Amino acid sequence: MFLSAGEASGDHYGAQIIAELRGRHPQAEFFGLGGREMAEAGLDRVVRAEDVAHMGITEVIRHAPRVYGSYRRLVASIRERRPDVAVLIDFPDVNFRLARELKKLDVPVVYFVSPQLWAWKRKRLRWVQERVSRMMVIFPFEERFYRARGVDAAFVGHPLAELPLPTVSREDYAVEQGLDTTKQWVALLPGSRSKEVRANLPVMLDGASCLADDYEFLLPVASTLDVDWIKAQIKHWLSPYERNTPPALSNLHLVPDAREALHHASASVVASGTATVQAAVIGNPFVVVYRVSPLTFRLAKQLVRYPAEIPAQEDVYGNLPIAMVNLIAGRRVVSELIQQQFTAAGVADALRPLLADTSERARMIADLAEVRRMLVPPGGSGSIRRVCDAVEALMGQEIPRSGRIPIPSV
Repeated sequence: MFLSAGEASGDHYGAQIIAELRGRHPQAEFFGLGGREMAEAGLDRVVRAEDVAHMGITEVIRHAPRVYGSYRRLVASIRERRPDVAVLIDFPDVNFRLARELKKLDVPVVYFVSPQLWAWKRKRLRWVQERVSRMMVIFPFEERFYRARGVDAAFVGHPLAELPLPTVSREDYAVEQGLDTTKQWVALLPGSRSKEVRANLPVMLDGASCLADDYEFLLPVASTLDVDWIKAQIKHWLSPYERNTPPALSNLHLVPDAREALHHASASVVASGTATVQAAVIGNPFVVVYRVSPLTFRLAKQLVRYPAEIPAQEDVYGNLPIAMVNLIAGRRVVSELIQQQFTAAGVADALRPLLADTSERARMIADLAEVRRMLVPPGGSGSIRRVCDAVEALMGQEIPRSGRIPIPSV
């Protein structure tokens, strides 16, 4: 069996898929592209994910020869080993091209975690229609989007919605992280890449300084970031305050786990991305922030168009919603501070109602609970198990000329 995942979340899901399929088929062999978790689960890595997961135009150009060489090795392994079925996880720039090669050999393709074709790059939908046998999606509106366009798709639920809540008590967590239990805690999640941290964290810290000094701030450090680098950046950003450091900023604590921080925080500020889904399923009231270069933002506003399956209206600034929780709910459940609206004062103003016993806080908690329910499909079977059910259904089947195999709904 061939698998391909080029990013950390995909590597985690891929390892779970291998473990589940190995339990069902002990003699199965797995090869392809993956990270350390997939290797530990039993993947024969033709290419290491850490060698090809380069983000951004300049990084791709700089590493182009090596990335292309890795791609050719993957294609050669597919032609040589002729897998019965392939599982491709997100990572569209590589995986759509691998799907083309698999299609040439009549290898059925299960695609797990759809790229956001419903928002932009809609032309790639044709690639899905031609090359993917079964699209397994993690957001409910994606199933409707694909089925309306002739793609055999199934909503399997979001893996984050299946995780149990952290079990550490507030008191034990306070001892572990050196926190004051008499104060409220606010989580700051600026992103998992250094570029995101540079763009988001300084404004988050300025917003924190606008609040009263009876709060402590939790900054989870993603595994993709270096703690010493984060500390150096914070020291640099706080240098204007060295003579009179605002009390709120002196109460900043770097913590290792985002889910625990979100579970115990009274509210949070979260950069747009997967972390917003984490906050939603944990039920933590939060504010979404987002900032990119002016040019990138102007291009995005021109390119992003949502289909009828996603009811979305522009705000007073002419911006469509970007937070996944708002797209899932079909309405604005959480506030979004985008570009010029992402200011220290804006962050503080949006947080204050969520840190008190207000109707806004109660309504958001109820809305987030509803979003979590929407991320769990009927039937109770987990997302990884459903993906593996689809893999088993495709094993040994030939792809008809239409490019897709009809399978009963999962």
